[in-house]
Amino acid sequence: MPATSVIGAQWGDEGKGKIIDLITDRADVVVRYQGGANAGHTVIVEGEKFVFHLLPSGVLHAGKLNVVANGVVIDPGQLLEELEQFDEGGYDVSSRLVVSGSAHCVMPYHKVIDALREGNKAGIKIGTTGRGIGPAYADKANRSGIRMWDLIDEDRLRARLMANIDELNRRLVAYEAEPLQFEPMFEQGREWGRRLKPLVQDTGRLLRRALADGQYVFFEGAQGVMLDIDHGTYPFVTSSNSNNLGIGPGAGVSPRSIERQLGVIKAYCTRVGSGPFPSELEGKVADHLREGGSEFGATTGRPRRCGWFDVPMVAYAVELCDLDGLAITKLDVMSGLPEVGLVTGYQVGDELLTEYPVDTAIVERAEPRIEFFPGWSEDISQVRSYDGLPATCRAFVEEICTRVGAPWEILSVGPSRDSTILRTTP
Repeated sequence: MPATSVIGAQWGDEGKGKIIDLITDRADVVVRYQGGANAGHTVIVEGEKFVFHLLPSGVLHAGKLNVVANGVVIDPGQLLEELEQFDEGGYDVSSRLVVSGSAHCVMPYHKVIDALREGNKAGIKIGTTGRGIGPAYADKANRSGIRMWDLIDEDRLRARLMANIDELNRRLVAYEAEPLQFEPMFEQGREWGRRLKPLVQDTGRLLRRALADGQYVFFEGAQGVMLDIDHGTYPFVTSSNSNNLGIGPGAGVSPRSIERQLGVIKAYCTRVGSGPFPSELEGKVADHLREGGSEFGATTGRPRRCGWFDVPMVAYAVELCDLDGLAITKLDVMSGLPEVGLVTGYQVGDELLTEYPVDTAIVERAEPRIEFFPGWSEDISQVRSYDGLPATCRAFVEEICTRVGAPWEILSVGPSRDSTILRTTP
């Protein structure tokens, strides 16, 4: 079967967890290839809620091999906590998980630096989760990071950690912060390495061989296209390539391996943290979306900013990532609104833009041009066929697909696995 990727095509939090969980039932190998514990997937199965931060969502399905690939920055403590949680719940994850030795570690000092630097990035408050992700990726680029290979080798860990702490303590003087202590951090790292060592291997080779053998490999994205460090609303982005363009370097496979690209979008838009958000709403409609969609961060619990569906932005994501189809989530949340809106362009001064501007400074000045369509009042959470949806809901879905340039493949009308309408078998 072809390898498949599922990515968020907005600002993250599109409901990828449910779609990923739905599709991974057919996969042999499920891969997380970027991001860190700053991202979360929420999956509801038979009324039970599961929140993922580092583990691939395939752990909920028996017999799937789960891979945390080299593009992920791993908080070892968080990973062990998740492993214990799912193993105790009867999912036996440890026997079905491998972790890349080339993946970089989020060390305790990364979180210290993250907290100190927030608000000092050229006078811009980014709105990070404080999980140390940016500093860990910065160390990776600076070639001073600690990889899983180092964590499981006591001598290498000692040498690299000592050098890093010496360097960081000199920098902490500028923040008037307490110096870092080597021994407690080394002992903690050594214990993490001891416990995680059985899981660590060369996952790139493993994945290339799985693909060559014809196994169905599934790549799950975290966050969304508009948070991509190269192609999103920089600097209000994450620190990795959070779209399907990051799969090759993030997993160690050829881009030609991925034959099917699915994008996940909400029927509206949300954003967490700072940054431009042209379709943002306030008042009753925003409250309706936030409360109906439980729009609070899976990792931080922060309330999400809510707005109408942004056509130029999603059309940009479809073009950039060459998406084959869309999964549209949270259609049920729109029920009860007398009219539903689509942002179809941006007014920037005297100019009307109908294509997404990649310059964040322009996006920050953009005023949305909104077209409204009739809403629907029916509860659609029990509908299981496209024809069973209200005519106005179907018209809204078709309007989205026509304008962004990709067909729908999956429609989600509720949080559970079965609250789903499929065009074909995923």
